[in-house]
Amino acid sequence: MRIAIPDDYQDCVRGLACFGKLAGHEVTVFHDTLHDPVALAERLQDFDAVVLTRERTRIGAEVLARLPRLRLISQTGKVAAHVDLAACTAHGVAVADGRGSGAATAELTWALLLASRRHLVDEANRLRAGQWQGHLGQQLFGQRLGIWSYGRIGSQVARYGRAFGMQVWVWGREASTAAARADGFDVAPSREAFFAESDAICLHVRLVPQTQGLVTRADLARMKPSAVLVNTSRSELIEDGALVDALRAGRPGFAAVDVFDQDLEPLQGGHPLLALPNALCTPHIGYVERDNFEHYFGTAFDNIVAFAQGQPRNIVNPEVLGARPD
Repeated sequence: MRIAIPDDYQDCVRGLACFGKLAGHEVTVFHDTLHDPVALAERLQDFDAVVLTRERTRIGAEVLARLPRLRLISQTGKVAAHVDLAACTAHGVAVADGRGSGAATAELTWALLLASRRHLVDEANRLRAGQWQGHLGQQLFGQRLGIWSYGRIGSQVARYGRAFGMQVWVWGREASTAAARADGFDVAPSREAFFAESDAICLHVRLVPQTQGLVTRADLARMKPSAVLVNTSRSELIEDGALVDALRAGRPGFAAVDVFDQDLEPLQGGHPLLALPNALCTPHIGYVERDNFEHYFGTAFDNIVAFAQGQPRNIVNPEVLGARPD
C-alpha cells in the first residue's frame, strides 16, 4: 500500500521502533499541516492509506470527494470530529482507531500546574540572565483542586492531587461525578462553587459540538485572583477570547495552556496568550511523548497491516467492509 503520514512536526515517526511494522509498504512522511482542503486532497490523492496524528489534519467530505484511491484512514487514538465518519462511509473509506492510557497528558497537566505555582520557567530564565529569586511561589498542599470531567485523564490528575495533599473535587456530567464519588472524591455542590472556590482547575473534557464554549466568561470571572486554570484538552472548550480577557482582568490570576484553536495549530506567529505575563504556554505537547507515540502509532500501523492482509481490525465504520464489527 501507498501510505501517507502527515503532520510529523518533529520528524520523529521514522525513528520509532514501531515504524518497522510498515516494512514492505511505500511510506511518505510530511512534516507540515495543510488546512486548505483542495491542497490537502492534492497532496493525498495518490495514497491508499493515511495515518492521522490525533486531530492535526481534518478529513471532510470535500477532501474525500477528491480521493478516489483512498481506502483506509488509520487514526492514532480515538476518532473525533476532525474525521467526517459519514462521508468516509459514503466514499467507501474504512476508518480504524486505537486507544491509550492518557498518562502522558496527565503528567504534563501536573507539570504545568507545578511550574505555574512555583514560577518555574521565569525563575530558570532569571537565573540564566544572572538574576536571583524573583517570585514567591505557592505550594499545592492543602489547596482545592477542581477537576472538570473525571475520565481517563481527569481521574489520573485527581489521584496526583490526592498524593500532593490537595482537597480534590470534581465537576462534570452525572456519570463522571458518580465515578469520582465511587473512588472517594468529592463533587462540587454547584458549577458556581466549583469555579469560585477552587484554587486550581484542570479541564479534561472532550471537545464535541456540545462542549464548545463550555467554559464561559462568567465562569472565569468567578475564579479567585490567586487561582490557576490548566487546559491540556482543547482550546475551544473555553468561550472564544474569554481566557485572554479574563487573565487581563486578573480572574483567574494565572493560566497554563497546552492547546490553541485547531485552525491555528501549529502556531505560525504570535498569539495574545503568549504576550501575557500570567500565562504559561506550551506547543500542544501533552500527547507528544516517546512511549505514547510507540503505542499509538504502533496500533495505527498494526491496523494498516491487518487491513492490507484482508483482516481489518478496529474499524469504526465496518459497514464499508460489508461485515459486522470485529
